[in-house]
Amino acid sequence: MEEVPQGCPGTGSAQAGRGASCQGCPNQRLCASGAGAAPDPAIEEIKEKMKTVKHKILVLSGKGGVGKSTFSAHLAHGLAEDENTQVALLDIDICGPSIPKIMGLEGEQVHQSGSGWSPVFVEDNLGVMSVGFLLSSPDDAVIWRGPKKNGMIKQFLRDVDWGEVDYLIVDTPPGTSDEHLSAVQYLSAAHIDGAVIITTPQEVSLQDVRKEINFCHKVKLPIIGVVENMSVFICPKCKKESQIFPPTTGGAEVMCQDLKIPLLGKVPLDPHIGG
Repeated sequence: MEEVPQGCPGTGSAQAGRGASCQGCPNQRLCASGAGAAPDPAIEEIKEKMKTVKHKILVLSGKGGVGKSTFSAHLAHGLAEDENTQVALLDIDICGPSIPKIMGLEGEQVHQSGSGWSPVFVEDNLGVMSVGFLLSSPDDAVIWRGPKKNGMIKQFLRDVDWGEVDYLIVDTPPGTSDEHLSAVQYLSAAHIDGAVIITTPQEVSLQDVRKEINFCHKVKLPIIGVVENMSVFICPKCKKESQIFPPTTGGAEVMCQDLKIPLLGKVPLDPHIGG
């Protein structure tokens, strides 16, 4: 018997809808019961909601601490430089929401309107949503099982009044688990443009990123490309380049060549970013 892959076991598996990774998945009933069960109606509701969103991009990495949220924030700001481009940044890192801090929005609250939750706006053309806005304190721990995380992501995608948006950027937590499956499956009918995968140069990061690439292939999520973050450090005084994270196996460049996926670029380690 073929080994069930990590994460989603696939609709053809005997474990479909029954495995641990299926808990909280919007398609769990359908997979477990076969064609007779109805899919989660939220999938169609989200498809309808997302008709006003032109492009949907997920920012992924199997590894924590590689700069997904920082990259997501920079990408959002970069796209919003064009005042005619409407950008939305959605933080689905339920247990470690760092986007409010990075975007300078700590202490902001979500407001309810007749058409749903209103995003918090950094600029007129850049709106942000995060579970961090729902916590009474940034030190509060979110201790939730998979189904509750899944429900929160459903609300973010279905109940937020994003309006007419050119780019929706979704910042995700590390790994290939509940949040990733929920985002991909809830957006499955709405078309996802693809994933940008973030890594750092060292093998311990690339090892987890390969798992993330495998995840994308298994759930049929297109890969836009890979960004190598913290690639080198350039001393602000002497301008000498130093490799803080040595690419012992060739870094993202060699990995991308091996896996035949695009390397979008390399971002240096800059103290100003962490300031």
